[in-house]
This record gives sequence, C-alpha cells and structure tokens, in this order.
Amino acid sequence: MRFQFTRAAVFGLVTSVALVAAVPLVRSEAAKSPTAPPPSSPTFLSPQEALEHHEFYFTRAVYSGGGFGGFMRGRRFSWATDYPKADRQFMVVLSRLINIDNYSREHAVDLADPDLRRFPFLYALEVGGMRLTDAQVTGLRGYLAAGGFLIVDDFWDPGEWANWEREIARVLPGRTMYELPMDHPVFNGVYDITEIMQVPNLSNGWNHGLYGTPTDEGRGSEVPHVFGIDDDKGHTMVIINWNTDLGDAWEWAEHPYYPLKFSTYAFEMGINMIIYGMSH
Repeated sequence: MRFQFTRAAVFGLVTSVALVAAVPLVRSEAAKSPTAPPPSSPTFLSPQEALEHHEFYFTRAVYSGGGFGGFMRGRRFSWATDYPKADRQFMVVLSRLINIDNYSREHAVDLADPDLRRFPFLYALEVGGMRLTDAQVTGLRGYLAAGGFLIVDDFWDPGEWANWEREIARVLPGRTMYELPMDHPVFNGVYDITEIMQVPNLSNGWNHGLYGTPTDEGRGSEVPHVFGIDDDKGHTMVIINWNTDLGDAWEWAEHPYYPLKFSTYAFEMGINMIIYGMSH
C-alpha cells in the first residue's frame, strides 16, 4: 500500500493547520517543580476539546535538560524542537491517509505527569541532551510498564547516543537495545520500508537537494539506524531513530527546497510506527 506524495498534495494537506485556534487550559497540577516546566504550559485545549475523547493523541514528551527553550522568554527546550508545527502537520497528513480518530493539535505532557498513562503513544526527540529528573524516570518507567509506546527521534553522533543510553538505562535497567531487522513489522505495517533513510534538517536537506551535499550532522552521524527495546512479551515498546530527523521532514514538508523523498519517508515511517504501537 503506497500513497503517492506530491509537493502539491503535501502543501494542500498541511496548510489547513494554520486555521486552527484554541484557548489554553491547565490540564494538571502534577509535575510542577523548579526543574521542570508545568505540563500545561505547552498544551492548548479549548474547554470543549478537554471534554472530547479521541482514539489517538500524538503526545510529545516534556523532559528536563537539553538546553533552554520551551516557551520561556522566547527560547525553546530541546523537547520542543520543531514544536508545534511538526506535530500539527503530521496530524493533518495522518488524518488524510489512515482511518483514525486523532486529536488534530499539539499535545505535550511532562513525563512526570500522572496523566501520561492516558495516552499510549509518546514521541521524544533531541534526547542527546536529556537529563531526566527522578520523577520523570519513575513516570516513564511506569508508562512503559503499563503498555505505553515510545518513539525517539532526532539525535545524532556517538556523544548524543551515549547520553541517551545512560538516561534510558535509568528508566529500563537491564533492557537491551538492538538494531531492528528489516523484516520487523514496523517496516511493513502500512507502507513497505526497504531501506533506512537519513532524514536531514531543513538546511542540510536544502543543500543536499541543490548541491548533493551530505545529509549527516558531522563525524559519527553518517549512517542512520533504527533500534528497538522489547517488553517481556517480545513486543517492541521503544523505537529509536538515530542519526536522522523525522520531525524536520514533517515540519518542512511543504517547503519548495526540502526534498520530497525525505518527507515521504518520514510520513510513511511515522504512520507505520503509530500503527505498530497502537496494535501491539
């Protein structure tokens, strides 16, 4: 099964996100601490939306560390990279390509928030600078033990890998990360993925399209990988996309100089991961 992406089709799908508006609503009093922003700060739900239920929420993990940002004085924490545009655009495309009742806006939740367990799909990126609080470690461990599914994206090179490896070991001590074989169900659930593509950021993608320059981000990031961590039943509960940036491809899919092949792969891989996570 393959949807034929074109630049015009992608542009038509994603431009509608600019028409959506909402009123901020405080979701939870949990996880308010000096070291972590309140989970309500990036979450925008109207009173009506707060009463609605949807089958799927693209939930973004809010975590500590990784630099400044979020919505404090115009800067962003690493967890908020590409946020909220990438999330909104991916939700628009998702709703057109598969039959799923998805919440169409951004939805960020702190890893220490007890509400996290309400949402079985979780997306975390820029984990190369992640520094989880003890409460976030406990929250993520409990989330995964309860059947939650985590996607990791957009971190590069051995240095960032080492940081991620250290942090996830705090969450899942004793668990093994392994490279997913190409016959893993995540590569053929909806779309047939036959190779792991390195998805670049906007600048590198632009230059690659114009001049054929490399898409990596320096020494040690030349080869993209997809790793997994399994639960006790052998189901993959964490999928790790290393040396690649799916989120930038979602965010810049309509950009005239961002190569379409990268956006196509990113959307297909994203949908496959959602279907795997929601069905396993």
